[in-house]
Parts: sequence; C-alpha cells; structure tokens
Amino acid sequence: MFENARGAAVLAASDLARARSFYEGVLGLQAVEESPEEAQMVVYELAGTRLLVYATSFAGTAKNTVFGIDTDDLDRDMAALRDKGVTFMDYDFPGLKTVDGVAELGGERSSWFADSEGNLIALSERT
Repeated sequence: MFENARGAAVLAASDLARARSFYEGVLGLQAVEESPEEAQMVVYELAGTRLLVYATSFAGTAKNTVFGIDTDDLDRDMAALRDKGVTFMDYDFPGLKTVDGVAELGGERSSWFADSEGNLIALSERT
C-alpha cells in the first residue's frame, strides 16, 4: 500500500522565523526544503525523518508529545540542549515521574522539552 511513501512529522509554529531560529540554532538542523514565503513552511530532516514546520495560529495547543527523538546518549544531549537554554519538563503523574527531567521507563529513559512554539518534544534513550 505505501511502498513508495514517505512520512513526516508536522509541527505548528505561530512565528515561523522564531521556530526556524529554534530548530536551526538550538537543535542544529538545516532546512532541506522551503516553501515560497506566502506558504510559510520549512522542512528539516532528522535521522531520515522529515520534520515539516508550518505557520498556523494553532501552534502549541497540543498537550501531548508531538515529536520524539531517539538518542544513544540522553545525558550528553540533555546537557548540550541545556547549554543552549532548553528547559526540560518535570512530571509527577501516576506511572510517570521525572527526576531532574528524566523518567525511567521500562526499557528507556525519557525527557521532554518544549520548542519555541510550545510543541512538546520527547528525547529518549533505549536502555
């Protein structure tokens, strides 16, 4: 059915210039595709996954994780992001408690942070 298809994560941005500054300056991604200015969207690629960021007034309204990044060294990447001003979320829910921004889950360690637009991104390391 989808033999020649490609998937993409789609993230909303209320201010595309600010979002670009975050994704390029903080996460270090490079745009692989840009739309004409009136369409207001940019596409990045991270580990083979396309990440489409587009302008909309609905940015930051999702209260759930909208994108996940798997890493081979959670502590290293969290430290690098903290050096760039990223703040990691702390949670204390039944079944999910973070300590210094990290949740120990069965088989993985995970953390969450918000991008410049309020979208929640997970950073995880399989253990």
